[in-house]
Amino acid sequence: MKFTPCIDQCTKEGTHCEGCGRSHEEIAATKQIVQSAVAFIKQQDYENPDAFVAAISKSILKKLQKDN
Repeated sequence: MKFTPCIDQCTKEGTHCEGCGRSHEEIAATKQIVQSAVAFIKQQDYENPDAFVAAISKSILKKLQKDN
C-alpha cells in the first residue's frame, strides 16, 4: 500500500476519506502517533524539534530497511 498524505479535503463519510483515500482508522492511528511525538517533544522541552523529528525519521527508515 502506498501512503497518501492529507490534502486538506477531509471527509468523514464511509470507511475512507475522499480527500486522501486513507481509511479513517489509519488516519486516527496516524494522529495518535503524531500526538505522542508532540507530547514527548514538549515533555523534553527540545529547543530544536526539527532535529529530533529528522533523527526519528532516519531511525525509522533504517529499521524498515533492515526488516526487508
